[in-house]
Amino acid sequence: MTSSAHSAEDKICPHNARQNCSSCRLSAICLPLALAQDEVVQLDEIVQRGRPLQTDELLYREGDNFNSIFAVRSGSVKAYRVSDKGEEQVTGFYLPGEILGMDGIGQNRYANSAQAMEVSAICEIPFSKIEDLSGRLPNMQKHFFKLLSQEIVEDQRHITLLSKHSAEERLASLLVSISARNARRNLSAFSFRLPMSRTDIGNFLGLTIETVSRVFSRFAKQGLIEINKKEILVLDIDALKRVASLAN
Repeated sequence: MTSSAHSAEDKICPHNARQNCSSCRLSAICLPLALAQDEVVQLDEIVQRGRPLQTDELLYREGDNFNSIFAVRSGSVKAYRVSDKGEEQVTGFYLPGEILGMDGIGQNRYANSAQAMEVSAICEIPFSKIEDLSGRLPNMQKHFFKLLSQEIVEDQRHITLLSKHSAEERLASLLVSISARNARRNLSAFSFRLPMSRTDIGNFLGLTIETVSRVFSRFAKQGLIEINKKEILVLDIDALKRVASLAN
């Protein structure tokens, strides 16, 4: 393969380990968001990029020693815990540009396991180096605290969702969330693929897989969405927001 072909491939392939923070299409929503160009170079020096995770491959296990946080560069990752009875509880879904692993900061051990839902490229950022870099770059520290705050808010929102809301509200909330997160990445807010299985959706939302399928069908019949396996076309985002109790 010629060098020019290699160059073109590097730009196209989202799994490319030679990608850097300065050229990454996700820099506007990931850790570099708050940094000036020369500061991004300093961040790039501590980021580790290995081979892509394969589908179902674990990034880390619940109880592992906490050493790093991770940014999803491509693909998607689910976080989950295993109960004393051996039952899996999905606690979150992470899409490109999103940070995971911060649950390990408090106890110095990861509180969840993280598993690729599809082939996924991951950036690893050693936490000790983030601490050092944050001391030198106040904007980095401020942005990292903001990410921690967002993680807490999302956890609280999930708890509230499970405790008070109907199946329709729960599923609508998930679709609205994915729509908004896609928009942040300059992707379509109305046409997207759900990387997670119906089983994982039900687990995350506290619903049976039968209920998830039934509510998807109901939304389709109501003209809110169109469904083709994992492909979702949102036809009425405002109506979905109303169902999710998120409309202004």
